[in-house]
Amino acid sequence: MKGLEDRIRKEGRVIGDSILKVDSFLNHQVDPVLMDHIGAEFADLFHGVTITKVLTLEASGIAPALAAAYHLGVPLIFAKKSGSHNIGSDVYTSVVHSFTYNRDYMVQVSRAYLASDDRVLIVDDFLANGAAIRGMMELIAKAGASCAGVGVVVEKAFQDGGQQLRSSGVRVESLARIASMKDGEIQFVPEENTGN
Repeated sequence: MKGLEDRIRKEGRVIGDSILKVDSFLNHQVDPVLMDHIGAEFADLFHGVTITKVLTLEASGIAPALAAAYHLGVPLIFAKKSGSHNIGSDVYTSVVHSFTYNRDYMVQVSRAYLASDDRVLIVDDFLANGAAIRGMMELIAKAGASCAGVGVVVEKAFQDGGQQLRSSGVRVESLARIASMKDGEIQFVPEENTGN
């Protein structure tokens, strides 16, 4: 998605060789027009695939996942990272390790919103090592539902999460795949090499 790559080049800030800050348009301040384009792109990529729900983690995955759900015409569920009194105790849970914050989160989804006949598209803002995606896939499996695929806004292709998921048969569609961020310079995987 060229428009997304252009924004990353223009506004993205690289920290070290592995952290990319895109908080000016994706995961702190959100550009709603860009999110609409992202949602439409995911809907196009998964056209013809039966999808009944979109699932993401709070909080930074919500904006692109909501846009995708809107364009697909299905509900969005976001897994909560902390318990709250209003979600109740009848939940599916999974543990997700955040390498950004170096901590584990117990994530949960109410059983009322994820059923065995659901075909779920996972949408997230980033894919690096795949821990968040695998945690969401565990929630889907616990519900007896099926994962229809994974849509990622930015994939750090120099980390192994995307390759591991694809090798296990999961369809992963990434809108921007970063090959490297060495010396503060962002290099994207050439488009002909973005196939799944």
